[in-house]
Amino acid sequence: MATLGKSQPIPKLNEHTYVAGRSNLARSLAQLRRHRMALVGAALVTFVILFVVVGSILIPEADSRYNDPSRALQAPSVEHPFGTDVIGRDILARVVYGGQVSLFVGVTAVIVQILVGTFVGVAAGYLGGAVDSVLMRLAEAMLSIPQLFLALIALRLFSDPTQFPDFTFMGRQYSATMIVIVFVIGLTSWMRVSRIVRSVVLSVKEQEYVTAAHAIGASSVRTVLVHVLPNCLAPIVVSATLGVAAAILLEAYLGFLGLGVRAPTPTWGNIMGQANSYLNQWYYWFFPALFIMLTTLGINFLGDGLRDAFDPKSLR
Repeated sequence: MATLGKSQPIPKLNEHTYVAGRSNLARSLAQLRRHRMALVGAALVTFVILFVVVGSILIPEADSRYNDPSRALQAPSVEHPFGTDVIGRDILARVVYGGQVSLFVGVTAVIVQILVGTFVGVAAGYLGGAVDSVLMRLAEAMLSIPQLFLALIALRLFSDPTQFPDFTFMGRQYSATMIVIVFVIGLTSWMRVSRIVRSVVLSVKEQEYVTAAHAIGASSVRTVLVHVLPNCLAPIVVSATLGVAAAILLEAYLGFLGLGVRAPTPTWGNIMGQANSYLNQWYYWFFPALFIMLTTLGINFLGDGLRDAFDPKSLR
């Protein structure tokens, strides 16, 4: 048996010896499990999800809409752990069901953002030329305008209750502005995703296996779907994770300004907007603000861990 230096033996390999390798995905997951802040973030996100899911099982949805002015602005108690709002509604119930809507808006808005950004990024990077120039100039033009300003303009144009009436789904009444805000956030935040995807596509399309796919007659659509897009998944996952936190915060900004999801649908943002005139009643705004903070911190910690885990330099 040969030795390396003085103490490390190197086993001889024969034709029956196999060395098990680890895929990049396995190494990335192992790296993620060693990332302490990512684990903290995952725990925070899990806690928030369990809070809104288990809370909706234990607390009827009607409790979030039932008002009794005689119990208005009551401090936290055994009967109402988070207190009551200005018209006597239970804040705990509203935080639970408002959290469902805020998380739904954040996740679905990011789905829209990722779909549009990925399509634009792949088209710009793969086709190049005039297509690349036009799409990237459009992205840069939109990036030069503050997203909140774009969202406010879009909401002014598309939040007319006569054109977008409320709807009922599975026995619950929702404001149509919830759907409007999903598309407003998604369609005003795809630009950074498109630039990230474009940079990856520009690198991947020069690889030998893409050239070989073209040489054997593979169509451009097949080449993109089979060889190009899989290499974009890691940055897309990281962007999507961080995008959820940004979408929840933007919805909270809009709700606080009174331009977000309209009543009767509660969200963490519009609960805080209603509490704006009652800042002395700390419990009115504290609990929705607390869950916004926990959610965004957890998602950002988890996103940082994913970014470090999928960084090619960390896999060497």
